[in-house]
Parts: sequence; structure tokens; C-alpha cells
Amino acid sequence: MSFVFPSFLYALFAISIPIIIHLFNFRKYKTVYFTNVKFLRELKQESQSKSRLKELLILLARILAITCLVLAFAQPVITDKTAKVRTGDKAIGIYIDNSFTMEGLNKNGTLLGDAKKRANEIVDAFGNADRFMLLTNDFEGKHQRLLSKEEIKDAITEVKISAAVKPLSSVVKRQADFLKGSKAKDLRQFIISDFQKSVSDFKNLKADTLISSTLIPLAANNNNNIYIDSCWFETPVQQKGIIQKLNIRIWNKSNQAVENGTIKLFINKQQVALASYNADANSKAETKMTFECKEEGFNFCSLKIEDYPIVFDDELYFSFNSKLNISALVINGPNSKTGTHFKTLMQNDSLFNFRENNENAIDYALFATSNLIVLNEIENFSSGLIAELNKYVSNGGYLAIIPAAKTNTQNYNEFYKTLNLPFISALDTSRLKVEKTDFKTGFYEGVFDKIDERMDLPVVRKHYTFNLSSKNNITPVLKLINGETWVGEASIQNAKVYVFSSSLDESFTNFCKHALFVPTIYKMAINSLKPVPLYYFTQSNSVISLNAFKEKSEEPVHLTETTNKFDVIPEIRVNNNRLNVYTQNQITNPGFYKLTHKGIDLQSAAFNYNRLESGLEFFTNEEIEKSIAENNLISFKNLVASEKSLTASVAEISGNVKLWKLFIIFTLAFIAIEIALIRFLK
Repeated sequence: MSFVFPSFLYALFAISIPIIIHLFNFRKYKTVYFTNVKFLRELKQESQSKSRLKELLILLARILAITCLVLAFAQPVITDKTAKVRTGDKAIGIYIDNSFTMEGLNKNGTLLGDAKKRANEIVDAFGNADRFMLLTNDFEGKHQRLLSKEEIKDAITEVKISAAVKPLSSVVKRQADFLKGSKAKDLRQFIISDFQKSVSDFKNLKADTLISSTLIPLAANNNNNIYIDSCWFETPVQQKGIIQKLNIRIWNKSNQAVENGTIKLFINKQQVALASYNADANSKAETKMTFECKEEGFNFCSLKIEDYPIVFDDELYFSFNSKLNISALVINGPNSKTGTHFKTLMQNDSLFNFRENNENAIDYALFATSNLIVLNEIENFSSGLIAELNKYVSNGGYLAIIPAAKTNTQNYNEFYKTLNLPFISALDTSRLKVEKTDFKTGFYEGVFDKIDERMDLPVVRKHYTFNLSSKNNITPVLKLINGETWVGEASIQNAKVYVFSSSLDESFTNFCKHALFVPTIYKMAINSLKPVPLYYFTQSNSVISLNAFKEKSEEPVHLTETTNKFDVIPEIRVNNNRLNVYTQNQITNPGFYKLTHKGIDLQSAAFNYNRLESGLEFFTNEEIEKSIAENNLISFKNLVASEKSLTASVAEISGNVKLWKLFIIFTLAFIAIEIALIRFLK
């Protein structure tokens, strides 16, 4: 046994005080007169013997009380010889998990409240000269410093629930790096968490013999949660006045099935739809909602359910733009007779921003702002045109190639070679029909509500054959009844190239007058739109992209909340007239935001809390012990948080058992014995 403050042992000389009092008894005896003195000698002997016994017991109680009190101030400690001895200044790191799952309840209240209580108990296990570091998921700068005992208790009180989520390995590393920089000789860290499986990456932890690490798991009474996981539209384009179909996925992370649960849809702060869902225990469910898009432009929407006590994932924000424009550029050959079909289809449709060029007068500046370029019966591909088209495709542009009636196969194949497309060979003059295909999957998926099995498909009177090989990445869109590809789709990086094997002139096919012409060209155009996410997640570096941005003004782009409570100038990068906005973890609150430039709204964006914590699966104490053993984390220990205070348990883990509280109890006990002897021993 050793003492923290051995100098207090000098106070043991105070034992001499009751001894001196006992030796020099200053008590005044009262004279008692007796009428008969024959019993006096016998009475005197008996009283003197009992008095001496009583005084000796009182003296012993006083000596023991003073001794225990002095020892309590000296703070005796029993050291475990098998434990690693750490001496010198102490730096103690305490991590409090303040993620959303810490809103769960146990018998002590919320898990966060219990974690703060445990943190204070850990602080009480150390001395006033020790220094502490507090860490939460927010990784705030104000916590990157050593605090005194009083300061860290104040900081613990201020910890609140946060949307931030950090992997366990990141928490341990950040805390360890700071403690090592403190230059203290005795380094310890305590991790107080519910150890959710989605973020507790034990495999990425590394044992550090310089730091003693203690894990303190907390568990909620009920790990049930129902949340909205995701949503998506059945069609890629939303337009005003069109009935939209929205798919919703809901997860039931509980042991009880949900019947007739309700989910509400709000658009621009107005409830527009209500749906019900059923979900088996620990399973997902999908439901659909239909609504009419009544407003043109940006629409701000949210889905809501009710669930308690985990509520951060009960609402899902999303937004979409019902006023879209597909920039289509049609380049007609000098002898093309089918250009009017594309013009009729696109020029009067609000969905399209239609531009038209002639092969002999091509405006290459339009390439950068075009979603789809249709090469309609080009007769000659110059080296400059080939270079610009390759640049356009490499930047993600979509291309449709329709050969000319009089095709220079050698010139076409030179162009096809640069895009790794299959070469075309001799002209086949056989009259063939387009083969029936499954219009419910592949290229035409989602185009037709009903398929007429008796549909009369287009006729192809003449076509060029493709020399297909394993090196050519081309998928048939429409095939002829002899199995040859008539319209093929090739994927090139982030772009697609649609290749026809014949001209669309009437002498080659009746496709332009067939009902399949419109949905085919529409589908190519719609596919050329870069998908815009319905929502993003907070506390992440999300990238918001705009397809075309030509403004080179010094006026910055702003990312603002629709209520104007938040306004930030984000990092932007402009590449080939495409604007990429990086949020750099600046969005912390869910809701609706807009990208604006010079007061003009460029794009809408909805942000939600990450669903990473929604699946309430946690490591048990046994699993934590197993993970520590399997990953050879020799510097880690698991401390089960029980009803008793952690103060004594932390001391035991450190290899030292502090006894000062025990000696205080002994002091009070001996004082009580002294009082009892004086009052009751006659």
C-alpha cells in the first residue's frame, strides 16, 4: 500500500492528544456521603475497575478515529503489481458519443445523459492536478485543448445531440494524436458510446501501448426504429401537369410488424398525398404515391412518418425541377430529307431547346451546351469534326449517328474507329422487319404503359451490316428479324452513342412515320440528361452539378437555405461549361437549399440527415470482448457500466485501488462508537 499524499501522515502525532487527556484525567469527582461506611471499600473497587475499562475503550475509539481520518487525507492506494505502472503527469481523453442513437432510453434516462454522468464519474477518479480532453462527434476546435477538472465538467454539461457521425477508428486516432502531443507521461482515453455496428470499425483500430484505452458501452432498453430510407420517381423527367409516381422505401428495424402505417407527402408546404404501408419485423417495405405536379420550376417536397424516440429519420426532404430543357443539336447532311422530322418533334416541345446546323456550317461552340447531338446523314467527317465529336463524347455528351443515303463507308469507319464503334460494311438490300423486343426492359423500360402484342413494327428496306467483335461494346436497341443490329447503343465512359445501320430516308425505312420514332428519339434525349439527385446528406462533401454554366463573372455562386437562415459561398469548379459545387461538410441542418448566382436560382437541393445510424444494431459486451481479442488490441479494455459509480472501477482498471473513502467511513464509525460508549456504557 502506498499514499498519494504521505506528508499527511505527520498528523498521526495528533493521537497523543487523547492519550494525554487520558493520562491526566482532569475530571472533578463529587464527594458522596454515606451513613453506613462498611460497604465503602467494596463499592470503590468495583467502580474504579469499570471506569478504567470504559475510559480505555473510549481512548481506543478516539485513537482509531484520528488514525483513520489522517489516513483518509493521505489517500492510501493499493497497487496491482501485475498492472503496468504509469507515473508522472496524467492526460485523460474522454469521448462522449453524441450521435442520434444516443437519444435512446435506458433506466437512467437518455443514453447521452447517462454518458455525461459516466464522464463525470471518470473525472472524479483522478486528481486535481490531472488534465483532461473532451471529444465528441463534432470534432470542435474548442475541445482540442487540455482542461482542468472544473473546466471539463462544465464542458461535459454542454454536450448536445449532433447529426455528425464519426467512425470509431477516427475518434480513437484523433484523441490519441492529441494526447501524445500533450507531452504527459501517463496517457489514458475513455470511449463512452453505444457502439453501433455501422460505425464501430474495430478492424481499423490499432493497439497503441503508449495509451491505455477503455471502452464503456451503454445500451438502450429498446432498439426499435422505423424510418424512411429513400425515394425515387418512376420516370426521369417531371413536368407540370403530369401525374407523377413516387416510390418510397421504409425500413422497420424492430421486432414488431407495422400494419397500416401512414406516410404523408408535402409539396411546397402543402400536403398533397397520403399513403399507408405494412412492414414485417426487421424488414423493408415499399409503397407508391401518385400526385400531379402543379407548379413549374423548383418543387420542395418532404415525406413524413411518426416514430418515437428516434425521430431524426422520420422525415425525408427532396426536391425536383419540373421545368427542364434538353438541349438538342441536329446536324443535317447536305442531302438529308429527314431533318424536318426532328424539327417537328422538338421545336414546339417545351422540353427541348432545339438547335439546327448544316454539315457545311457547324457551330462548334454549341457542342459544349448540348445534351444530345444528332448526326443526321452526314456525308463527310472532316478531321476537325471528328476531333470535336471525340471531345464532346469524352466530356459526357450523348451522340446519335444516322448514316447518309450515300455513305462513304471508309470515311465513316475512320470516325467509328476513334470511338471504338463497330465498322459498317456492304449495303444489304433485303427487305426486313424490325424484330419484336421486350419493351418493358432495357432501352424502352418505363416508356410504354401498355404493350400491344399486335404492334406493327417498322420496315427496313436497305441497311448496312455491322462488323461486330468482342472489342466493340455495343448493345442492340432494335434488331432485324435476321438477328442483325439495326439500332445499337455503345457506352463510352460517361456517355452513350446510338448508332443506326441505315439512313432514315423513306427509301431505306418507314421509321420516321412509325409510332416508334417519337418514343425512341425522346428516350435518347431523356437519357442524355445527367440525373440530378433528389436529395443529399448533411455533414458530407456533396457535389451539386449543373449541366451548363457559361457565366464568367466575378460574382460568386451562393448556396442558401430557402428561409435565408443560411448563406455560404461554396467551393466551385467549372469544367467544360459544367459547374460542380462542393459543400465541404458545411451543411449541418436538413432542409431545402438553392444555388443562386446574381439573384437567379440555378438549382435546388434538399439535404437530409445520413441514414447510417438508422439501423439500430449494436455490439454487445461479449462481441466487444471478442473484437478486442480478434484484432489483438492489447491496450484496450472493456468496462461494463453498471449501476454503481465508475469512479472506483476506473481506479481498479488503472491498477490502483483508492481507499480514502473507506477510511472516512471507518472514521465516522469510530466516532459513533465513542458516542455510544459515553452515552450508554454506565
